[in-house]
Amino acid sequence: MSDEIKHECGLAYIRLRKPFSYYLQKRGSVTYGLNKLYLLMEKQHNRGQDGAGLATLKLNIEAGNPYLYRQRSNAAQPIADLFYKIGLEVQELEKFQPDIAKHPGLMKGHLPFMGEILLGHLRYGTQGKNDVEFCHPFIKRDLVPGKNIALAGNFNLVNTDELFQHIGFDPGPFEKQSDLAAMMEVIHHFLVKEETINPNAPNIVNILKQAAPLFDGGFTIGGLIGNGYSFIMRDANGIRPAYYYIDGEVIVAASERAAIRTTFNVGENEVLELMPGNALIVNDNGDYTIEQIIEPKERRACSFERIYFSRGSDEKIYRERIALGNHLSKIVLDRIEKDLKNTIFSYIPNTAEVAFYGLIKGMEQYLNKIKVERILSWGKEVDPERLEEMVNRKIRQEKIAIKDVKLRTFITQDANRNEMVQHVYDITYGTVKKDQDTLVVIDDSIVRGTTLRESIIRMLSRLSPKKIIVVSSAPQIRYPDCYGIDMSKMGDFIAFKAAIALLDERGMNNVIDDTYQKIKALEASGTLHTENAVRQLYKPFTPEEISDKIAQLITPSNVNIPVEVIYQTIEDLHECCPTNTGDWYFTGNYPTPGGNKVCNKAFANYVEGNNVRGY
Repeated sequence: MSDEIKHECGLAYIRLRKPFSYYLQKRGSVTYGLNKLYLLMEKQHNRGQDGAGLATLKLNIEAGNPYLYRQRSNAAQPIADLFYKIGLEVQELEKFQPDIAKHPGLMKGHLPFMGEILLGHLRYGTQGKNDVEFCHPFIKRDLVPGKNIALAGNFNLVNTDELFQHIGFDPGPFEKQSDLAAMMEVIHHFLVKEETINPNAPNIVNILKQAAPLFDGGFTIGGLIGNGYSFIMRDANGIRPAYYYIDGEVIVAASERAAIRTTFNVGENEVLELMPGNALIVNDNGDYTIEQIIEPKERRACSFERIYFSRGSDEKIYRERIALGNHLSKIVLDRIEKDLKNTIFSYIPNTAEVAFYGLIKGMEQYLNKIKVERILSWGKEVDPERLEEMVNRKIRQEKIAIKDVKLRTFITQDANRNEMVQHVYDITYGTVKKDQDTLVVIDDSIVRGTTLRESIIRMLSRLSPKKIIVVSSAPQIRYPDCYGIDMSKMGDFIAFKAAIALLDERGMNNVIDDTYQKIKALEASGTLHTENAVRQLYKPFTPEEISDKIAQLITPSNVNIPVEVIYQTIEDLHECCPTNTGDWYFTGNYPTPGGNKVCNKAFANYVEGNNVRGY
């Protein structure tokens, strides 16, 4: 993705099912759990670059001794920072007792984060400050063990005000800026009630069944309870991802299947998906159950997980990204008029690389078909030199765009800043035949178009191609997200800007006014959540018309080379990613009522000039 958008958060959970002595003897390390948590978090470092945190719970601790620990970091490399500090603690212990790592009991007693239950989190904030205090997990402490809880998750909620009201909690400035704070207060509210009924043995299923239906949003959450219980839970639509693995030694959960597979070296079928509305609940003995907490609704797992967010090392995601690129090959062939001889293919690093391979496969299939047809048409009159040229003909591939180290500029003036931004990407000179070659570059998605306009198109134009075609493996992003991704402002989207520009050009500004008035009427009647009124802004235009306008908008005024934009279709997206049908970014078809509410408010904010998110 050439434009930076906030990645989503990531979750990592490990429950050790054996004594620490077991891991020392069989796995060679008393810190086996911590080692695996580090790997599980690091293998998801594509998520949550704002910060990281972990909490550990120690079991069977004598009364009066601490048992729940937490550490958080918003350093430049937060995962490394967390575990570096833990490593320093181990080194300090070894100064006084060099062989302490051979004594599990002593290690557990002296090393704070050596617990049987571990919860890690990778934060990418969509609200709140980039402050360590906003990093998960959050903790609620109490003298009663069963009322202690650590909570972390991957989510956004759109009804935090209603949640605070429901439990009669008056939020302070901090709580108002954190969705997790609202979720924590609700879950803790029901935890305290349940603990009163069943002292030190609260029923986690009952707690979650009371709390979870109140949350409007997509979420995967993990919690540790002071009495030794723990849980991982997923929303009813399966919007945010969750996977788990269980054997006799460990119970593991994470946001990505590939992270679990790599960390524990297990097969694809051994890692299971936690189904929508379900919770993995582990008791204080290490026994587990899978419980349905909320009635599952239509599965609407986020399609951006497959296009961009998740690591492509997952074999299913890899195949789907290949398919996304391959499905675009036909329209690309049409746009270049099947002139492969004078077309160079490339991609915009780095997440578009796999889709690029899929696009190339489509080109190769066509080229091989042409080779066979041409050779057969020659009959017996085959010229060896001509045959050799035909057999050796290849799809022209070059690494055109190179992303340099992230440039930070001290210059504040817009004109000068734009000059600096141009150089975020560099180009490979000598690859393009001037005024003759068409340059086709694929990106996984186009959100804002800013980097394309201010950097990539400018840089590519210096190669003097005949034409530049930008291909997006995702459809047009038209609507905001409210389920864990920082894409909440309508005016940021290049597709929206294109629709507004077309309405203005065609004298149809009344559509903008009508949409705004309809939204204000819905707001006045308390029915803002009932429909997505913003859809009517796009209805007058075909996807191709919007794509053509986007091409104009991303072309700098001083670039005279023709620029075209090709987007994935919604139909092909569904065919390529059949299990992840959460396409509200592209269609406006939100899985929860809160989505419509956020979208409508985002448009109202745009009209009113309020540069704030829609929730």
